[in-house]
Amino acid sequence: MHDIRLIRDNPEAFDAGLARRFLPPQADEILRLDRKRREAVSRQQEAETERNALSKQIGQAKAKGDEDEFNRLRSEVDRLKGVLEESGEEAAKFDEALNQHLAGLPNIPMDDVPVGEDEDANEEVRGWGEPKAFDFEPRDHVDLGERLGQLDFEGAAAMSGARFAVLRGGLARLERALAQFMLDLHTGEHGFTEVSPPYMVRDEAMYGTGQLPKFAEDSFHTDNGYWLIPTSEVPLTNLFREAIHKEADFPARLTAFTPCFRSEAGSAGRDTRGLIRMHQFHKVEMVCVTRPEDSEAELERMTNCAEEVLRQLELPYRVMLLSSGDMGFGARKTYDLEVWLPSQKTYREISSCSNCGDFQARRMNARFRRDGEKKPEFLHTLNGSGVAVGRAMLAVMENHQNADGSITIPDVLRPYMGGLEVLGA
Repeated sequence: MHDIRLIRDNPEAFDAGLARRFLPPQADEILRLDRKRREAVSRQQEAETERNALSKQIGQAKAKGDEDEFNRLRSEVDRLKGVLEESGEEAAKFDEALNQHLAGLPNIPMDDVPVGEDEDANEEVRGWGEPKAFDFEPRDHVDLGERLGQLDFEGAAAMSGARFAVLRGGLARLERALAQFMLDLHTGEHGFTEVSPPYMVRDEAMYGTGQLPKFAEDSFHTDNGYWLIPTSEVPLTNLFREAIHKEADFPARLTAFTPCFRSEAGSAGRDTRGLIRMHQFHKVEMVCVTRPEDSEAELERMTNCAEEVLRQLELPYRVMLLSSGDMGFGARKTYDLEVWLPSQKTYREISSCSNCGDFQARRMNARFRRDGEKKPEFLHTLNGSGVAVGRAMLAVMENHQNADGSITIPDVLRPYMGGLEVLGA
C-alpha cells in the first residue's frame, strides 16, 4: 500500500515511479478520490459539531418551555442526522474506492533498480563456481529420477493431475535432507529463528503481503474461506500485523520449511517437464522485519544467506538484480539467484530475495515505536527463498550426476543421508 501523504506532497514523483513499472499516471485519480473522501469527512464533522451544539440548545428551549423553538431545533437536528448519514456513506464509498485503487498498484522501484520491461533488462551482479565439464552427455533430472525409479509423474497425475510428482526412496530422503540442511544453516549460522506456521490463511493475511486482491487466481482457495499459502512469507510476515512493536525487537529474522501451493495461472506451456513449475512444492523461506534505515543492508545480508546454501551444495550460480518490469508486485528491489542446470545449459531461478520497504507493513498496519518516541512508524519487510527445495534437489541431481546415472551426494548433505555418498538405483 502507498502513503497517500507522499502522493499528495509529490504526485509527479509518484507517477514517475510508476512509469518505471511501465504504468500510466495514477496520481490525478488518486488525488480526486482522496479529495472527495476528505470533503465528505469534513461535511460529516461539521454536521456532527452543529448537531452537538443544537442538542444543548434543545435542552435550554425545553427548560424554558419554548415549544416553537424546541420544535424548530428538533427539526434542524433531524435534517443534520440525514446529512451525517449521507456524508458518512459518501466518505465510506470514496474511502473504499481509494483503497481499492491503491491496493492494485505495485510498489515503487528503488533508484538503483534497472529500468526495463522484462528479464532482458536484468543485470548480473556476481557469480560463483564454474559449470562442470562432463565427459558424457548430462541427463536432465527427469531422466535421472525415472531411471532411479524414484521420481514418478504418472502416479501423481493419476490422482492429482498435471504439475504434481511423487518422490520415493533416496530422492524423498534427499528432499528432506536438503530442507534440514537449510534450516540448520539458517538457524545455526545465520541467526534466523525457526517457525512452524499454518499452511492455510484468511483473506486479510493474503491481502497483507500483496497476493490479494490482484493475484487471487494464482493461489488455491478452499470452499470454506481459506487460502493455501503460496509461500510461508504470508504467515511469517503476518505475525507482525495489527500491532505496535518495540524497537528492540528488530531486526527480526524468521525461517520456515513449508509446502507451497500455486495454481500457476497463465503459465500454460511453461516448464511443463519436470519439477521446475509445480502446483505443490517445498521451500525454506526467510523473512526479515526491520527498521526502515536497516532494510537495504538486510537485503544484502539475506541474499548472502541464500548464496551460502548454494556454495555449500557446490552449485554454480549467479546473482541477478531484477529490472523494474521483472520484479514482483510488492518489491522495491529484488535479487534473483540462478543456479546452473547442465541439461538446459543455462541458469534458472532458485531463490528470490526482495526488499518490500513499508509496502506490506502499511497493508498489515505493522508498526514499531522508537525508544523515547511517541509516534509509531511502519516497519520494513523483506522475504527470500532460502532456498526452493525442489529446485535445489534437481540442481544437485544434475550437477552431481555420474555417467552411470547415479548421483554423488554433496558432503554437507551426507550426515542427513545416513552417511550415503552416492545415490543409485
